[in-house]
This record gives sequence, structure tokens and C-alpha cells, in this order.
Amino acid sequence: MIQFNLLPNVKLEYVKTQRSKRMLTMVSFVVSVVGIVVLVLSFISVDIVQKKSLNDLNSDITKYSTQIKSVSDLDKILTVQNQLSTLTSLHDQKPVASRLFTYITQLTPAQASLGQLSIDFTNKTLTVGGVAPSLDVVSTYTDTLKATTYKTDTATTATHAFSNVVLTAFGRSEAGATFTITASFDPVIFDTKSNVTLTVPQAAQADQSSVFGGSN
Repeated sequence: MIQFNLLPNVKLEYVKTQRSKRMLTMVSFVVSVVGIVVLVLSFISVDIVQKKSLNDLNSDITKYSTQIKSVSDLDKILTVQNQLSTLTSLHDQKPVASRLFTYITQLTPAQASLGQLSIDFTNKTLTVGGVAPSLDVVSTYTDTLKATTYKTDTATTATHAFSNVVLTAFGRSEAGATFTITASFDPVIFDTKSNVTLTVPQAAQADQSSVFGGSN
């Protein structure tokens, strides 16, 4: 079957142009509708949804603020909570007082017996007193305190553990000599964050049972 195109070229071009125009009009209409929908949705989101969310948040804030204000003794409760939060740091700052008896056992000459032992962690001072067979033993004790050094697991340089070592009182009797020694100590040796090792002259090193054997 043979077909003949009887439309002139001008007419064909016109038909094509009209078809393209209708297509462009339709596409423009669809794009405009989509744009209007997006605009409406954005308006709803900003003006309605977000406003409602902000109003809900403000209501919650007002509600919980009222609840908090209604709690009796709130200031005291907050103060206690703040104090509890500092317990850990305070515990870390607390000196390890239990090390004292180990140190005294290492430092006290075998012939000496202690009847007085006091320590002041605020002023960092130590006082020991007791009896010894002679003043030579007392002198050895004093020199031991002066010469004792320590090291930690983080600082391997030897540092003097005690300073200002003074024989503040002494006396003689038929039984031997009495004494009182005061000294300042380096707080690091009682620091909970440090593992301390004392280096004590060999003249000391009493056994624990003999350190607190007697007093005057």
C-alpha cells in the first residue's frame, strides 16, 4: 500500500510546533504543580510542625521547672550531690597512712623501742619517741632519718624522705637513754598515686615486734 503525504511542508512544521508547544506547556504545568506542593509542604513544616514542636518544648520546660521548684530542700540536695561528686578526688588526695608502720619498721634501729609515734599530715611532720640502750643508738636513729632516701615507680632519682631532723629531747638512766625526734617528711612517700621504695642505711632495720616494745 502506497501513502502520499499531501500536507505541504509549512503545515507539517506548524503541526510539529504545536505538538512541542503542548508538550512544553504540560511539562511547565507539572513543574509548577510540584513547586507549589513543595512550597506548601515547606510552609506547613515551618509554620505548623516546628511551631508545635517549640510549643511542646516550652510546655515541657515549664512543667519540669515547676516540678523541680516544688522539691523541698533542693539547694541542700544539690549541695550534697556536689559534695559526693568530689569524694573520688578527695580520696585520691588522701595520704596512705598505713605505710607509716612499714616505714617505721624499716627506719628504727633494732636496739630501740618506740613508745611515742605521731604524724601530722597537714604540717608534714613526724614525731617518734622511746628508749634505747645508749645515746649512740639514738644518734644512729637520727642519722638514719637524715640519710634515708626514696624512689617511686615514675621517678627513679633518689630523694631524701625526711628533712629538719632534730633530736628535740633526750635523757639518760640506768636502763639506757630516752629520746624524742621530730622530722619533716616529703608528702610523696604517703601519696596514693605513687609506689614508694625507701632506701634505708643498714644500721636500722628493726623487726616489727621490737619497734614498739617499751616506752618512757
